Amino acid sequence: MRKEAIHHRSTDNFAYAYDSETLHLRLQTKKNDVDHVELLFGDPYEWHDGAWQFQTMPMRKTGSDGLFDYWLAEVKPPYRRLRYGFVLRAGGEKLVYTEKGFYHEAPSDDTAYYFCFPFLHRVDLFQAPDWVKDTVWYQIFPERFANGNPAISPKGARPWGSEDPTPTSFFGGDLQGIIDHLDYLADLGITGIYLTPIFRAPSNHKYDTADYFEIDPHFGDKETLKTLVKRCHEKGIRVMLDAVFNHCGYEFGPFQDVLKNGAASRYKNWFHIREFPLQTEPRPNYDTFAFVPQMPKLNTAHPEVKRYLLDVATYWIREFDIDGWRLDVANEIDHQFWREFRQAVKALKPDVYILGEIWHDAMPWLRGDQFDAVMNYPLADAALRFFAKEDMSASEFADRLMHVLHSYPKQVNEAAFNLLGSHDTPRLLTVCSGDVRKAKLLFLFQLTFTGSPCIYYGDEIGMTGGNDPECRKCMVWDTEKQNKELYEHVKQLIALRKQYRALRRGDVAFLAADDEASHLVYEKTDGNETVMIIINRSDEAAEIPMPIDARGKWLVNLLTGERFAAEAETLCVSLPPYGFVLYAVESW
Repeated sequence: MRKEAIHHRSTDNFAYAYDSETLHLRLQTKKNDVDHVELLFGDPYEWHDGAWQFQTMPMRKTGSDGLFDYWLAEVKPPYRRLRYGFVLRAGGEKLVYTEKGFYHEAPSDDTAYYFCFPFLHRVDLFQAPDWVKDTVWYQIFPERFANGNPAISPKGARPWGSEDPTPTSFFGGDLQGIIDHLDYLADLGITGIYLTPIFRAPSNHKYDTADYFEIDPHFGDKETLKTLVKRCHEKGIRVMLDAVFNHCGYEFGPFQDVLKNGAASRYKNWFHIREFPLQTEPRPNYDTFAFVPQMPKLNTAHPEVKRYLLDVATYWIREFDIDGWRLDVANEIDHQFWREFRQAVKALKPDVYILGEIWHDAMPWLRGDQFDAVMNYPLADAALRFFAKEDMSASEFADRLMHVLHSYPKQVNEAAFNLLGSHDTPRLLTVCSGDVRKAKLLFLFQLTFTGSPCIYYGDEIGMTGGNDPECRKCMVWDTEKQNKELYEHVKQLIALRKQYRALRRGDVAFLAADDEASHLVYEKTDGNETVMIIINRSDEAAEIPMPIDARGKWLVNLLTGERFAAEAETLCVSLPPYGFVLYAVESW
């Protein structure tokens, strides 16, 4: 066994409390190097005749990536504390892995050899809102979704959809437009909407906030927002707003005061200013988002700034009953601010959803004291590369997803925000080079995977566009110009996701990943419920073996409702190019 590949640490994604009684303990080993692993565990204070009393239980392999196998044990320590190690076997070799190193036999004279989970405290649990795990989100860029009140449109707004957008163009989308189309969202099966910023700002995207306590007048007023939230809740739809706390806009009052009064401004410490007077060229002499002079970075460690922003966060929950905050550029704000943010909003509404925009490994923000989830860009990148660009093999795709899943605790994955596109990325169908079959496979994967999926407005009807601003075109409401086939596909998948709990919350296992033929088979399992997804990601028809022994089971085609009993030991599924099928596997 390759000892250097064997790894565990008693924290984060390797050792965590899944609920108030259960610990999840993971072990990493070299891929295909270890045959069997057992967890060796016991209460640190259980002794008899001078020997520590322990027991063992088998660990199950939960997946592999390109380099490692991952093993899991679920244990309920009766006194909520544990000392533990691992017994590994390969061929005739046996190793006992402890915090102090490797042994041939398990030491029993001192528990200090072993890894320690000191105590399972409920207050330390990572607990995301349960409703998020069953939610299907729909991201709306308000300026481009629908114009419901032309009287408040910006001066010079272009006729709806009359031309491609520019970075500075306006078309008059507003909150009333969203209200007017809630039936469309409900019919699709959407149960959560995420709005990019709606607060007063000069731009069309509103990420340059001028006033955090006012709705942008081109979007409506506070009564309109109250109506939107109320109507959404009546239809079972949650509402998440976008908070830009990393930076403000150039027109933000305190920043304008600094521009006017310089070093004499009472707000000078609200920002990260290197020298006075302020200058914007060639680069700002104050910290900003990227190097954008119009977006000065806020000093979130300053007590007044912190108080102001926490008042913003609680105000919109208290007065408008919103259900979540999406946090822009969340990784560039100090962790202490986010800890106090969580305490403030959860005290007001315990099941509010806190979503951070982080594009990389986000474990430091997902320990239960800051965010409930982050935007799952690593998953999106893998899916787009495999299904749309076809520059990733089936095994690489399976390996990448297993790596992502094992980078976080299970309950973190259950609440992850799984997107395929957004206002910051090219449109889904555009990445697919216009091939609707590939877009269907992407939606199939997204809506059958564990986590909380989000659809970017218009992707479900086949809208196209490259990077910003092309991905921010006006929503197409002319049904003759919508791809109804794609819409019905997405609608059916959302309905199946609601019907089968395994598709929402189940454990993921890849059963086959054929690189030569580009076939992928995976299953989702939750308790006694199992759904198998078979995908042909190639431009040729295929006969794909089902990698399970289905004898004694019913197979139900979830797309057609066809139900049959498997009698042969091996079954094959015939799929057209870029075809797919979903089977519920039921015992007789």
